[in-house]
Amino acid sequence: MQENWIYLIPIAAVAYVIWSRRSASASDVKALLAKGAQIVDVRSKTEFKAAAHPKTINIPLDELAKGAKKLDLAKPVLVCCASGSRSASAVSVLKRMGFKEVLNIGTWQRVRSLLP
Repeated sequence: MQENWIYLIPIAAVAYVIWSRRSASASDVKALLAKGAQIVDVRSKTEFKAAAHPKTINIPLDELAKGAKKLDLAKPVLVCCASGSRSASAVSVLKRMGFKEVLNIGTWQRVRSLLP
């Protein structure tokens, strides 16, 4: 029975990964917007041209390492995409590049409900 605890470690690790990649709450987003947050849409250029919020900056995920130079390192960054999974990856990339306040806000459609 005591050997069963070993199975809890991978379960806890998976739970942490899922929890850490969740989308930011509306109150978190509003607080960062009040600090002048930049909103980055990491969808492809084609996806962005088809539909996007006018207050977002398009830097496709595969160009993020280069394109992040357009961003102000001192300001928070809110990241969105089509489903929330590319934006979760983008959060990791931006944090490794030195951005301190970076949040995944999920889908680009969610931006409409969070911005005026």
